[in-house]
Amino acid sequence: MVHMDSDLGYRRVPRPTGRIFTGRVVRLMDGYTRELKIGQPVLVAVVTAAGVMGLLVLAIRSMLSNAAGGGSRRSWKELRKGPEYLVTPLRLRDRDDRLFEVELHGHLAQSALHPADWVQITLRPQDPDLPPRVEQIVNLTTGQLLRPRHATLWSHLGPPLVLQAILGLLLILAIAALIVLF
Repeated sequence: MVHMDSDLGYRRVPRPTGRIFTGRVVRLMDGYTRELKIGQPVLVAVVTAAGVMGLLVLAIRSMLSNAAGGGSRRSWKELRKGPEYLVTPLRLRDRDDRLFEVELHGHLAQSALHPADWVQITLRPQDPDLPPRVEQIVNLTTGQLLRPRHATLWSHLGPPLVLQAILGLLLILAIAALIVLF
């Protein structure tokens, strides 16, 4: 069952509506990249907390040596632009031989899925204009449990910036506690 989208002039494949879908892999389409959206309030909080700790570290470095040092920092614009992740449209047929489309975000081993494999897929809805996203796949043909790996906000920011933000937040809380006590 394929529908014609009159506005765009292309054929749109129906999307599964349930949380669990069982069917046969028809085709893994060519993948493309999509940018992960980063929420500005979260980014402001992390960068601010990391900045407090960064200032403390910079002050300590300048007292210990005359080198102002400091590694390469990513700009606000680079941090605001989210990481790109791979999106692979996946075509499936159910037991009634109806064709459906879902999206696989991230990476799987190349040998994990083949056309004609029977799979049980756990889905998560996305934007109404997009097919549901695959959370996990149980390949019933091979018995493998597959979870695609994709970029997250925390992997984009990186462990050093997140650790610096945590230490900065702890420093802010310690200063606030001292102010309240005295």
